[in-house]
Amino acid sequence: MPYMRMEHDVDPKQALLKELGDISQFEIFNNQILVAVYLRPEKTKSGILLPGQTRDEDKYQSKVGLVVKKGPSAFEDAGEEWFKDVEINLNDWIVYRATDGWGITVNNVLCRMLDDTSVRGRIPHPDFVW
Repeated sequence: MPYMRMEHDVDPKQALLKELGDISQFEIFNNQILVAVYLRPEKTKSGILLPGQTRDEDKYQSKVGLVVKKGPSAFEDAGEEWFKDVEINLNDWIVYRATDGWGITVNNVLCRMLDDTSVRGRIPHPDFVW
């Protein structure tokens, strides 16, 4: 594959969801979404070890997250221009600018609160983008 594949002991989506736990009491308003930030593991599939400093940068520079909660009007567009033919679902991997949103920790998991319009795309796997 043309992107840097990381060595995952478990599926990264399942690992994030398990670590995040129950967030049913967390209400998201309006067009906001809650995204669990993807932090790369220390080793690539080819055996290269990423230094701790490089991995720590993911906390601030990661551009990939898992949609874990959506506000009631997220991805709805009355004018049908912005989200025409776009449907973002829970548990989708998305990309966004590292500077977008508000960084928070939920159940000890690094997350970002984003406006729905901050989502720049959807990807099949979190290693697809860095």
